[in-house]
Amino acid sequence: MHKILNLKNGSLFLIFLTLFFSYSCKHNRADIDTSGVSMEPVVFKRLDKDIFSLAPNLINNQTNTLKNKYGPIFYNRYVSSIINKGGTLDSLYSESLLKFITDKDMSTTYTDITKTFSDNDVELIGDDLTEALKRFKVLFPKRKTPKQYVTFMSGFNYNIVYVDSTLAIGLEMYLGEDYKYYNALQFPKFRTRTMNKPHLLPDAVRGMVMTEFDNADPVNNLLNHMIFYGKIFYICDVLLPKVPDSLKMGYTQAQLNYCNAYEKKLWGFFVKDNKLYDNDLKIIGEYTSDGPFTGSISKECPPRVAMWLGKQIVKSYMEHNEETSFDDLMNEKDAQKILSKSKYKP
Repeated sequence: MHKILNLKNGSLFLIFLTLFFSYSCKHNRADIDTSGVSMEPVVFKRLDKDIFSLAPNLINNQTNTLKNKYGPIFYNRYVSSIINKGGTLDSLYSESLLKFITDKDMSTTYTDITKTFSDNDVELIGDDLTEALKRFKVLFPKRKTPKQYVTFMSGFNYNIVYVDSTLAIGLEMYLGEDYKYYNALQFPKFRTRTMNKPHLLPDAVRGMVMTEFDNADPVNNLLNHMIFYGKIFYICDVLLPKVPDSLKMGYTQAQLNYCNAYEKKLWGFFVKDNKLYDNDLKIIGEYTSDGPFTGSISKECPPRVAMWLGKQIVKSYMEHNEETSFDDLMNEKDAQKILSKSKYKP
């Protein structure tokens, strides 16, 4: 009897060890080998410097040089839409552009950009982005990456722009949460909190991913939005494994801690009364829009909480469906299928 008991315990111990090592050796979907990826390192073209170096009496003559350097489509879009100066074919083009670069506030901001972002700083951003893009190539080998990378000054209009295969960053939107012009422009505190150097890289990567994968599913309910944005943030996690989750989500550490601590209750809140299938845009916006908090849940609950939960569902889906590639994930438009197969149980 004693021997049988020992044998049984031993068998249980062996089973436990087998399960433990099986679990421990389970493939980590975020473990990406980029050693075989060959690509040119990301080097940013400094449109901010080029614009503020223009000779006032030679703007028209130098425009062709800028078009050739940045591409006519992107440069024209920069002038017409990003800084809203009418476009290169507008009769007041040179006059409008001159007003922009000689404006006291704009020229002061440009000087502050040069103080905050040295050439070395921009080079380091390029290095980090290169690593993220190598991972992107492994995840999505058939998809293209941007052809050029640009820093610009938008006049406080845009953080990240992705147009004509150009990933461009408005550096004046990352000068630190206490930057004087943010207060003058009355940017809300929840927004300026993320307008700093550490948030630049995750913003740029997220902007690129969101542009690459659209949310064109005809089913317009909260679950669809939850899963779509969950995919975006999940992919960003895989592309930027060394960047803290708080930066990638745009949360404070306290907000992230809240989500982790109350994950089960948050999920229960959305499951209750079929909130997941609500197609009221106002309701959807309440849980996917930016802001200081999600008021219908708690002042401690961060904004965009549906996106955070969506990421947890997508992560669970990929862990439980190892045969599903990242391309399969982004091509799967059935949010209900992803939820069902995720086996998500916080």
